Amino acid sequence: MCAYVLVAEDDERQAEVLRRYLEADGHQATVVHDGRSALDQVRRRQPELVVLDVMMPRLDGLDVCRILRTESDVLVLMLTARSAEDDLLLGLELGADDYLTKPYSPRELMARVRTLLRRAQRSPGPTAVRRVGRLGVDPGRHEVTAGGERIDCTPGEFAILAAMAELPDRVFTRGQLLEHTSGLDRESTERTIDVHVMNLRRKIEADPRRPVQLLTVYGIGYKLTAGTS
Repeated sequence: MCAYVLVAEDDERQAEVLRRYLEADGHQATVVHDGRSALDQVRRRQPELVVLDVMMPRLDGLDVCRILRTESDVLVLMLTARSAEDDLLLGLELGADDYLTKPYSPRELMARVRTLLRRAQRSPGPTAVRRVGRLGVDPGRHEVTAGGERIDCTPGEFAILAAMAELPDRVFTRGQLLEHTSGLDRESTERTIDVHVMNLRRKIEADPRRPVQLLTVYGIGYKLTAGTS
């Protein structure tokens, strides 16, 4: 599965290592070293995936991710030297699809790249719109509507809604939902599902603090219900 990947990393040596690994895996890769150049390249060339370092000059990775999510649903794999959970989750709240903390091995990064691209290319199956209450999930068009209004979702958020819309009222564990998103098994990874759900509630619920469709099943996980029309 070949893709065009943008690497935004201010460490030139590390960026060159990533470029070589990506090209050895059959991908086309472009390297930039600051946030403004990253935005320019995404707008001009529309990559399938951005490998985005947080600490960059001119515009940091968090700001780049925030801007990208107003313009694009490109996959974002964030690289960060920050190990505090709050810092890691901030990237996910801004719309990153996955993250790696430094130091990391290039092989681990390549495994993440393959998983994200495979998820994005995975056949959505039947293309009929799935309706759950006021929600509509269209796998063919990769669109979500709430009450007839289109909702912008990141790839990870869409994957969660699409999986749950297939089986309304079924309870999904966080681990099961991870299989539909990144499929990765890391410490704290299940917390990322909580962040995606929190972001989805902000988008689809009239009152995110009192959700009626995307519900928590305490001690188990989450389920999607028709709620109130």
